[in-house]
Amino acid sequence: MNSALSYKISFIGGGNMAQALIGGLLSRGFPVEHITVFDPTPSVQEILLEKKIRVYAKPIASSDCDVVILAVNPQDVQNALASWKKFFSNQLIISIVAGANIDLIAGLIGHDRIIRAMPNMPAQVHIGAHGMYAPEFISEDDKARAAQILSATGLGVWLTHESDLDAVTALSGSGPAYFFYMMESMIRAGRNLGLDEKTATALTLQTALGAAQMAISSGATPAELRKKVTSAQGTTRAALDVFDQMSVSQSIQTALAAAQRRSQELAQELSDSTKSSK
Repeated sequence: MNSALSYKISFIGGGNMAQALIGGLLSRGFPVEHITVFDPTPSVQEILLEKKIRVYAKPIASSDCDVVILAVNPQDVQNALASWKKFFSNQLIISIVAGANIDLIAGLIGHDRIIRAMPNMPAQVHIGAHGMYAPEFISEDDKARAAQILSATGLGVWLTHESDLDAVTALSGSGPAYFFYMMESMIRAGRNLGLDEKTATALTLQTALGAAQMAISSGATPAELRKKVTSAQGTTRAALDVFDQMSVSQSIQTALAAAQRRSQELAQELSDSTKSSK
């Protein structure tokens, strides 16, 4: 992070994802005095002030800011940027606002030096997964800076098309909830099989962690690892046969397609709402 020490970042919105990114930056040695947050929420201000982050309820001149990270809720993006428009001076904008496409943001702030990203909840513990998109005209320096900021909290992957962010939203953006759902189900099953809640929970969470770590570090694909655990007439095969009979894999694929469609719909609704209010 040493090469990042010379620039300043302002966050518009100081909620959970902004706090995750700030925590990641600080853990990498980014100077706290180079971070400013704008958020009107008293509880958010209190959390940030405890970390000695400069925080303001309203916009102030930001001409000395190099990067602006847009981290407001989608329904607030128009009002937030309307308040900020006169303070922008062609800074690099990194938007993590779901559904707000680059054309929409550019129309609200008056320039298009914008990179979009879709992070996910595990960014809060610095093992997030971020899909990133930059238009072709964005400089390599800007892309490198955005990647450096986002990588402070996890993996960053560049996408070819802005529309790919809808797939990322369905896969990794919403993905933690799918794994939590699986964990809930396994814990419930463990209880049904006679284990107490504490034991079922501990074994489920450690198994999830171990499986993910093996998939990351072993060099084998998840399919290959699954086969290694599965003997022809064993207990794992008995469980997987039930999954296959119930078309669990197909259901997961159908569910993610539904999430992608909803992401597309939300983006269209946000765009329509913005147009109708002008």
